[in-house]
Amino acid sequence: MTPPPSGQQLEITHGDQRATIVEVGGGVRTYTAGGRDVLHPYDLDAMCDGAHGAPLIPWPNRLADGRYTFDGKDHQVALTEPDKHNAIHGLLRWRSWQATERAADRVVMATVLHPMLGYPFTLAVQVEYALGAHGLSVVTTATNVGDTPCPYGHGQHPYLSPGRGTIDACTLQLSADTRILTDRQRQLPIGSEPVARTPFDFTTPRQLKNLEVDSAFTGLGRDAEGKAWVRLTGTDGATAALWVDETYPILELYTADTLAPARRRTGLGAEPMTCPPNAFQTGQHVIRLDPGQSQTTTWGANLS
Repeated sequence: MTPPPSGQQLEITHGDQRATIVEVGGGVRTYTAGGRDVLHPYDLDAMCDGAHGAPLIPWPNRLADGRYTFDGKDHQVALTEPDKHNAIHGLLRWRSWQATERAADRVVMATVLHPMLGYPFTLAVQVEYALGAHGLSVVTTATNVGDTPCPYGHGQHPYLSPGRGTIDACTLQLSADTRILTDRQRQLPIGSEPVARTPFDFTTPRQLKNLEVDSAFTGLGRDAEGKAWVRLTGTDGATAALWVDETYPILELYTADTLAPARRRTGLGAEPMTCPPNAFQTGQHVIRLDPGQSQTTTWGANLS
């Protein structure tokens, strides 16, 4: 039999929760609780669209012209968003990952990013997906296993599910005080603005309606455990929520208006990011990993 486009499917379960982790890209294809989607899925027989559920390594979002300078050396990576002359979402989305540990409720996916044109560094990456009483948790650890320092950023691209229909009638809540502004042509940062008294202030929960959003938010409000939350409440009254720990200072929201017609606005991209768009060029929040050094980041999702 021909394998599915996303390769091997690894299902984990806990009670009425189920998640499917995939070989291609090492991401999460489905996550349900009580039969209700928490994360918006893509079909088994489809290629991953819109980076659904994928880890974004070694940088999230866009890199202008695919160029950056690190430790005085210039680098050029392939343009994976050629219409905008950008490289987008890192280098691992279409590579095979391997399950190095597996249990009924947990799987660890791993890969090595070997030196390549534009990123001549060696990065070992593992992502642990686990289900428990508090939902899905995702722990990513990247280790510089090379002999020179390397630049690193991390993101992931899950989509919160409305349960049924589109996100238009859903209520969204996110506590953040600043939105990063981007230009229309290439969606690269051009500044920032306070969200107060703008259509992008979701500190108080409100309906999305037809608002188009594809922006990174900073100045995240956090609970007593240091978690920042995005909550999407569907017309069924259930709330699909995503949280990030303090290693993620940025959350991108994306209303999926540029996906294929049948997929538009059927999920809300809620993307944890350790650095903003174009960070490899600006240096903002880029993590410098010395040889042997690791960085671990954690996010999670649940239904209430």
